[in-house]
Amino acid sequence: MKKTLFVLCLLSSTAAFAQYYGGSGAVLNNQPIIFEPPSHPAHANYTAMTPEQSVLSSASYNLAEGYRPASDFPQPEAIPLGTTARELRKQHSQMKKSHVVWINQ
Repeated sequence: MKKTLFVLCLLSSTAAFAQYYGGSGAVLNNQPIIFEPPSHPAHANYTAMTPEQSVLSSASYNLAEGYRPASDFPQPEAIPLGTTARELRKQHSQMKKSHVVWINQ
C-alpha cells in the first residue's frame, strides 16, 4: 500500500512540474502577451441582394385563402365526465392487487 501511494505521489508531482515548466525545461516568462484579434476590413460591406430563386420542382404553384368553419371538419363526440370516471374505476378494480400488506407499528 505504501509503495502504491509513493508511486502515485511521484507521478502526480512529475505531472505538476511538467505543467509548470511547460515541457521545455525553461522558467515561464513574466512578460505579458497582448492578444490582438484579426481584422477583417472587407467583412461587412453593403452588396446587392441576390435575385429570387424558386425551391419548388415547378415554377407554378397554387395559393388559396379563405375561411372554413369548424363544422366542416368531423369532430369526435364528447364523452361525459361521469362515464369516463366509471370506466377508470372499473379498470382500477380489475388491476392486479398486492398480496403483502404492511402494517406499521
